[in-house]
Amino acid sequence: MNVHSSDVRASARGWCRAVGQGMAAGLAGVVAMTLSEKVEQRITGRPSSYVPARTLERALGWRESTGATALARNVAMHTGQAVLLGGVRGVMARAGLRGPWASGMYCVLRLLNDQTLENATGVGAPPWTWPRRELAADLLHKGVYALATGVVADVLAAREGPGPGQLHAAMAPGRHADVGPLPRAVMAERLHGAGRG
Repeated sequence: MNVHSSDVRASARGWCRAVGQGMAAGLAGVVAMTLSEKVEQRITGRPSSYVPARTLERALGWRESTGATALARNVAMHTGQAVLLGGVRGVMARAGLRGPWASGMYCVLRLLNDQTLENATGVGAPPWTWPRRELAADLLHKGVYALATGVVADVLAAREGPGPGQLHAAMAPGRHADVGPLPRAVMAERLHGAGRG
């Protein structure tokens, strides 16, 4: 069966909207993460980390900064990564990957992103070499980010109804070898016929 060009355009608009919604969710997530970091730092006395600024500087070949410039670069990298990666969580939510399991999967992506950039630039070291308290704090805050981002992305996606994965799962509970994907025409009607575009 041929997919009509209007269906393709509607689908592309929907996925682009999901990226935007995810980026908004990522912004909410970074606010939650920053608040959790500040509370934890008040309790533990741990100083602020400038790893995001140093990673950005190394990646772009900039000189190491201090003072207000270092703070601005830190905030830019900290927030920028969170917002950009939020787009992935928006796509996950639109696809039907929602709830705590999806946020757990997304937390791994956030950790992978941070550690790859930090280690590739020589700013960071593999997490298994870190002091345990520092590792626990990082995992806690990335978990807060992933959950907050997920809640917002899921709420925004739910306004448009179930995602393709959820529609498929509704055909038969569990995973079955004899249950294939919904036919394209049925999927298009369910996704686009409900004004989901």
